[in-house]
This record gives sequence, C-alpha cells and structure tokens, in this order.
Amino acid sequence: MDEPKFSIFLTSLGMQAMIFLGEMPNPVNNETKVELSRAKYMIDTIAMIKEKTQGNLSAEEQKLIDDILCGISLKYAEKNK
Repeated sequence: MDEPKFSIFLTSLGMQAMIFLGEMPNPVNNETKVELSRAKYMIDTIAMIKEKTQGNLSAEEQKLIDDILCGISLKYAEKNK
C-alpha cells in the first residue's frame, strides 16, 4: 500500500464538505442533500488542521488547504443565506 498523503487527506475532507453542501451526491446512497451543520463541522475541522499545522506545511500543501477552505467556505455562505 502507498503511504498516506496529506494532500489526499485534505482533498477527501473537502469532498466530504461538498457532499454535505449538496454539491456532490453521497457515494453511499447516490443522494444529493444539503446538511449545513455537517458542512460547517467539516469547515471547522479543516480550519483546525490549518491552525495546528501552521509552519509545518510545504508551500504546495499550504496553498491546497487555503484553496479548499476558501472554496467550501464560499459555498457554505451561499447555501446559508
């Protein structure tokens, strides 16, 4: 098996947030459903990871976490108006 990669981990968290925002169907049941409280939890989790890894990320990893957090936060704000 391959070693875990931080970028894949972050991307999977971002995808979970997109599922909870109703932007992607849930792969388990193929349903698209907006669950804002669960999306907010994922956003907060990614923000916590960003804070806890501050100064320990490569430039590429930092850009990835910033891009994911920005994208899902904007979608959350759109859905939560």
